[in-house]
Amino acid sequence: MKKKELKIVTIGGGSSYTPELIEGYIKRKDELPIKEIWLVDIEDGREKLEIVGAMAQRMVKAAGLDWKVYLTLDRREALKDADFVSTQFRVGLLDARIKDERIPLSHGILGQETNGAGGMFKAFRTIPVILDIIKDMKELCPNAWLVNFTNPSGMVTEAAIKHGGWDRTVGLCNVPIGAMRTAEQVLEATEKELTFKFAGLNHFHWHRVWDNEGNERTKEVLQKVYDPNSTIEVDEVKNIKKTPFNYEQLLDLGIIPCAYHRYYYISDDMLNHSLEDFSKGETRAEVVKKTEAELFELYKDPKLDYKPEQLTKRGGTHYSDAACELIASIYNDKKTNMVVSTKNNGAIDDLPYDSIVEVTSTITASGPIPLNWGKFEPGARGMVQIMKAMEELTIEAAITGDYNKALHAFTINPLVPSGKIAKELLDEMLIAHKKHLPQFAEKIKEIENR
Repeated sequence: MKKKELKIVTIGGGSSYTPELIEGYIKRKDELPIKEIWLVDIEDGREKLEIVGAMAQRMVKAAGLDWKVYLTLDRREALKDADFVSTQFRVGLLDARIKDERIPLSHGILGQETNGAGGMFKAFRTIPVILDIIKDMKELCPNAWLVNFTNPSGMVTEAAIKHGGWDRTVGLCNVPIGAMRTAEQVLEATEKELTFKFAGLNHFHWHRVWDNEGNERTKEVLQKVYDPNSTIEVDEVKNIKKTPFNYEQLLDLGIIPCAYHRYYYISDDMLNHSLEDFSKGETRAEVVKKTEAELFELYKDPKLDYKPEQLTKRGGTHYSDAACELIASIYNDKKTNMVVSTKNNGAIDDLPYDSIVEVTSTITASGPIPLNWGKFEPGARGMVQIMKAMEELTIEAAITGDYNKALHAFTINPLVPSGKIAKELLDEMLIAHKKHLPQFAEKIKEIENR
């Protein structure tokens, strides 16, 4: 029986990442009978949508495919009868991210896109939008899968599933793929020769690794990557400074951290680096804005019909492998093992059953089936439970506009000092982002009139 031809929608289609996504679909042309790809953006993103959309059309044509690539500012038109909806939007664009990073740093507090105060404010701006998208999906494409890699991916995914009621949501991140590539490099093994298990939260996971003879190689990876005496050079996440961890602490941990754990395990070192960048006007957001401008100049070239190498500097490399492989795995019931944000369902003993966790899962036609991890040792367990509680409070504040919950979330976040400074920072950031925080409008007005 011939399978249904697919309509795939990308919200945030004007993103500089879109060529990576199109490349991923083209690589899987034999697995995905795509008929239409719709790239959706908002009025503020019109110019970028037109530039990257034209490039996407050139890429499809160069691949000899008859897929139709549509560009639109009308989300509802795009969503009608969609089979898969991917989300990669940024509320407030990169200027909002610059505020997320620079305002905390002006107080001597870490500012980062998905961690600390910056990550929480990105959630405040993003979660109401994802829930609004889901309202449209319930009406226009009730059987579609929602593939989210809008950051903070774990919180956005939890909001979609637990509060939006959209069980057909899967969250994605490229960080685990990079971690697997690192292990393959230092163990001199191929992907097929190793087995991985990841568990934790988005940008807050750990993992273990085994070879195909059943031997655990986790400690060996820890030693080769993080021992100060190791001579092996490895690539890590592009947007995080490769500051050395305290190796002794990692030996006690016994499992491999993700690059984002640096913000929690060596907070002072990371803050000092960030403050140095801040003083030079070179926060990560400011660098990304320049990189993105350069990319869009490249994308304007009417002869460019392939993903340029410069896109790897953007920090989102491997997205095509993640998003497109996930879609292919669901559509074809491939039962591929992937690291995704999905319902815990008992995979991690230390977190609630209905929590959204980032965990290795088998991807089936009915969605991800998480692999059991079991219990964390105390060092990891205590931190992941605090982070999950902080996420839950942040999500509730984003939905309700409850200032008290937002302040409580700030208070328990390990990267935000508690007390008077937390309140001052929260108030300043609410005012700075008020255009994109209608749920907090009443409180913002009160703060402004003090």
